[in-house]
Amino acid sequence: MRKFRIRELRLSSKLLITYMLLTVVPIALIGLFSFSHYAKSVQDPLGEYMPKFLNQANQDIEQHIQQLGGLSEWISDSEQALAILRREDKSDRALLERDTSYMNDYLSQTYVNGSNPDVLGVYVLSGDQLYYSSKWVFQEQDWKWQLRRYSGSEPTQWQGRLIQQEEVKLHFANKMPYVMIKKQLFDTDNRKMLGSMFIAIDLSFIDRIFRNIESDEEGEGKMWLMNESGLIVYHTNPDLIGTVDMNKKSYPLLNGSFRTKASDTPSLISLNQSSRGLILAHSLPIKKLTSKVDAIQKRNSVLLLSIFLFTAVVFVYFSWKFIQPLKRLSSMMKNVEMGKFQVNYELQSRDEIGTLATSLNSMITTIRDLIQKNYQIEIRQKEAELYALQSQINPHFMYNTLETIGMAVEEGETEAVVDMVTLLGRMLRFSVSNLSRSVTIAEEVQHVKDYLTIQKFRFEDRLAFEIVEQRAGDLQNLYSPKFILQPVVENAIKHGLEKRRKLEIQISIGQEFGAQSGNVEMVFRIRDNGPGISAERLMELEKLLKNESFQHKSSQFGLSNVNARIKMMHGSEYGLQMHSIEGLGTEIIIRIPMNTQPYENDQNELPG
Repeated sequence: MRKFRIRELRLSSKLLITYMLLTVVPIALIGLFSFSHYAKSVQDPLGEYMPKFLNQANQDIEQHIQQLGGLSEWISDSEQALAILRREDKSDRALLERDTSYMNDYLSQTYVNGSNPDVLGVYVLSGDQLYYSSKWVFQEQDWKWQLRRYSGSEPTQWQGRLIQQEEVKLHFANKMPYVMIKKQLFDTDNRKMLGSMFIAIDLSFIDRIFRNIESDEEGEGKMWLMNESGLIVYHTNPDLIGTVDMNKKSYPLLNGSFRTKASDTPSLISLNQSSRGLILAHSLPIKKLTSKVDAIQKRNSVLLLSIFLFTAVVFVYFSWKFIQPLKRLSSMMKNVEMGKFQVNYELQSRDEIGTLATSLNSMITTIRDLIQKNYQIEIRQKEAELYALQSQINPHFMYNTLETIGMAVEEGETEAVVDMVTLLGRMLRFSVSNLSRSVTIAEEVQHVKDYLTIQKFRFEDRLAFEIVEQRAGDLQNLYSPKFILQPVVENAIKHGLEKRRKLEIQISIGQEFGAQSGNVEMVFRIRDNGPGISAERLMELEKLLKNESFQHKSSQFGLSNVNARIKMMHGSEYGLQMHSIEGLGTEIIIRIPMNTQPYENDQNELPG
């Protein structure tokens, strides 16, 4: 046993042991938890379907109640009934009794004994007079007073108000469940209210809606309709109509499904609340849903065992087939480890080993490209630094600057001389002393400002510049590649003063959302009122910016270098953009990402 080590086993043995462990354990877990998972899988579809059905049933109930509420409009078909309701003088007792007799007969023939079996009674309140007709004997208490409480006009008079039976002390024979629809009677000819109509609706019509659900064999499923206070106005068990659902307050929601334990019986309850506040509920014991789990679980156990045996044989075969390609890949990686990147393993298979070989080849290619890319970045950085330094200390620049200083000395402009010498020294120190690839944006802006100030001393009124920060943030804590502004500004001065008496340059720094990168970017905009660029020349310059080769002798080398360095450091979505109108001016846009840390390896390159 001391000599036995897992790491000393062959790869095929390790794979087989791992497969056995990973297969046996899941099968055991499936056997232990299959009952609960299957029960949940049975409950979830019912929990999703039942609220949808209840919602449809609730809509059908609402629609039927709405249709019955529309019966109030029939009274406008009877001129005599309208005349009785319009009559304001009710002092003639004989006439009042005739009107009452006619209205009661009219209500009985039109509504109660007509083609509306769901109408239990109709009651019309007009002023102090009550007309009514009822299909069943009712108990008279103070129900007339209760109706008069709801006779006033309401904001919902046209839609009708739903009055539940506990609000009106009106009881029909056999305690038949009902609700009342109250509608306002409006005289459209005289533009005034004639009174209120109350229509008592028999809720037994809900039976027709519930027939769409097939009840279970034992009749254990329950369905009921209750109001917001929990009073059951309808139930599949008639004995529970008029009782209160004591569990209603503990229901976590009124639209959806949930599991609960009512009377120590786990049940799945589904609820849906209508716009009128009526709650339609359905309850089914969970044991009813899981009664067939045992038989299914046995079949699943046999099936899982068969799958285990089959996959074990397949796994042993394919694991052996994978050994040889893996050995070849291991040999290739040893060559890469020794620094030999000119290797390529072509495997024609499309399985995981083939994908691994392709990924490995891609990785080696990427490593080669990264080495070359980093090398090119360093070359471009050094050339940019040399280019910036050369433009500052080349004989022409130095001659013009020193000549300007000399003229200022002759004219006694001591402060101007001190300023130019200070600026020139700071520019040289920025170029020579700072060896890092990145600087803070504040330092980069200060460098181009010093350059423009020196050129301002030289050209005086022919040159004007402005540097604006628009939502730029803290430039002391944001970083950019070194020497990205001066080459662009130098190019603008060189070409602008050749054809313009006065050149104006504006540099704006701000933060904008990049459409290509999808992130907030730092954006530098360099605008001038120079001669502009023709459309043909602008296309040539855009091609030049896309060209990765160095154009050392080109006047646009600075722009090309800046663009290439930004793209290589940050990606193709960043870099330079050019907009120009011939005769009006040019705008150069520089986009870089928001960097709050110095670039990689800068900490080692900064002087101590």
